[in-house]
Amino acid sequence: MRASHKFKVYEFADDAMTDAPTVTRDDVRADICRRLDPFRTDARPITGVTVITKDLNIDSLAVMDMVMELEDTYDISIPLNVVAEIHTVDELTDTVLKIRGER
Repeated sequence: MRASHKFKVYEFADDAMTDAPTVTRDDVRADICRRLDPFRTDARPITGVTVITKDLNIDSLAVMDMVMELEDTYDISIPLNVVAEIHTVDELTDTVLKIRGER
């Protein structure tokens, strides 16, 4: 005699995605600038055109740490090949927003 198995089907609503607060480009840029502020080498402000590794005293490990923090904050995953192509604050901002919008 065969045993019958009964499986209960659950439907999960992805509340994290449906209830995610709207984040503006200015919010993301300000968050990135705040995270980069300790790495400034002079009195010039960090802007969208700031080249992260060239204009700031930051190494690749620190960049990766910051990217991981951004991934956690915005519930995204930025592929390593994309991270390698990011040079400026605006490029990082646009990447965060693009990936967030694709979820």
